[in-house]
Amino acid sequence: MKKLFQVTAGILVLAAACKPLKMDAYEKNLEIPGHDWAYDYKPSFEVNIQPEDTASLYDIYVNVRHTDAYPYSNMWLLVGTTYPGDSIPKDQRVELPLADISGKWSGTGTSGIIKHDDIIEHRVPIQHNAIFNKPGTYKFTFEQNMRQNPLPHVMNVGLRISKAGKRP
Repeated sequence: MKKLFQVTAGILVLAAACKPLKMDAYEKNLEIPGHDWAYDYKPSFEVNIQPEDTASLYDIYVNVRHTDAYPYSNMWLLVGTTYPGDSIPKDQRVELPLADISGKWSGTGTSGIIKHDDIIEHRVPIQHNAIFNKPGTYKFTFEQNMRQNPLPHVMNVGLRISKAGKRP
């Protein structure tokens, strides 16, 4: 019985000493149904920020995968951010440049070299050195904001948040 008590006490001490891991990166990608992104499909991503995560700066990216048949050189999104304790998102309209002025895709192809009928992947920065002021759950929602509905040949959209350094 004494041994069981010592083992249980040891486990409790270890559990109390462990802190949640600091967030170095978050990444999640969601498939666009039928590869046609309709206005009413609004993928969302929830990111849990721990108290120690508020001491860092973060870079925020939108990931986009589309086929070579995507008809535009850019994509406009409404990015809604709901902060911990809030229920109404703050919306921001964001342009994602996907090709240069000559029409060459700026992302990478699945084979490393972009060719006809390839799948192109982009990681587009939308905010550098972002600050998460308070711990809790942040919710990011993406809504396609192009004139065409549905937006064809878009396969996936995602969110990536990576640590950029310490806060000043």
